[in-house]
Amino acid sequence: MDVSIVGLPRSGKTTIFNAVTRGSAETATYGAVEKPNIGVAKVADGRLDRLAEVFNPKRSVPAEVVYVDVPSAPEDLGESGGIAGELLNHLQSADALLVAVRAFDNPSVPHPRGGVDPYRDVETMLAELALADMTVLDRRLTRIAEGAKGARAPEREALDRERALLGRLQAGLESGAALREQALTVDEERALEGFQLLTAKPLIILFNVGEDRISEIPTLEEDTASRWSGPAVRTAALCAKLEMELTEMEPEDEVEFRESLELTDAGIDRMMRVSHEVSDLVTFFTGNDNEVRAWTVARGTQVSRAAGKVHTDLERGFIRAQVVGFHDLSRCGTVAEARRRGLVRQEGKSYTVGEGDVINVLFNV
Repeated sequence: MDVSIVGLPRSGKTTIFNAVTRGSAETATYGAVEKPNIGVAKVADGRLDRLAEVFNPKRSVPAEVVYVDVPSAPEDLGESGGIAGELLNHLQSADALLVAVRAFDNPSVPHPRGGVDPYRDVETMLAELALADMTVLDRRLTRIAEGAKGARAPEREALDRERALLGRLQAGLESGAALREQALTVDEERALEGFQLLTAKPLIILFNVGEDRISEIPTLEEDTASRWSGPAVRTAALCAKLEMELTEMEPEDEVEFRESLELTDAGIDRMMRVSHEVSDLVTFFTGNDNEVRAWTVARGTQVSRAAGKVHTDLERGFIRAQVVGFHDLSRCGTVAEARRRGLVRQEGKSYTVGEGDVINVLFNV
């Protein structure tokens, strides 16, 4: 799962990136950054530790979230429809978007719009995402109009259906409805996959607060959740500068310092939970005496497709899956005991993977 971090200039997005990946990317205040920063965050999951006790493997591999700190946004982003070119390409390739919003004061780093107003900046960024989608749709509608002129009847009918769909979506965007909020059939969703539209992606709105506002985070999160909610949208707040500094400490010192500040929930763990929630993912596990590993797939994924994430051969030659729930396996202590109690199920390729499933795939290629 790839989450791209974007925001207005000087919103602290690179500091957020360092905080959630334990990274050390340069947090330059000014100047364009040409290449994205890419970091991997390991998902802490106590179930993996328990499965390691069951299988006694050589290694345990947690699930991962890849965060991408996209190159610097243009200074005029928010004023003239600045999401285009490489910036647009980076965002279109993401599985989810994290909008970094400045909610801290720092006189040495002036806000590009003259003053700190996170609520204004959220609306600005949402408008920019919608405008980028409208531009993509408008470009396609123009090509449809040109192609329909010389098209034969069957081709013209297909183009007319596409034009009606895109026109409906564009009208919704103009009225303030993101694509994730608009009702789409399964066929319509498939038809739109190639467009990689931004407002169809899961969205995290993250307020980057100063150290003087840490105590306000619970109230701030409650307020932002009431303002921006809906399908595949989550809001959160953290002090990215402090979180980044804490991740640079020795683990024991970090724990002690967090406790002194009553910050027992690390920012990296919170953001990974939010990233999973907004993308509606489920975690399944594979295990043997060599490796225990956690995997994530979209809720509703069939087991044959999930097997393909482990290895393409498993999907190609899928025969059936042996499935046991994590809690059942944990109570039994071994797969053999779970099988003896009738808790290991035989599932076909259409089985939908559930949260916490421990899966062994039988295949033949």
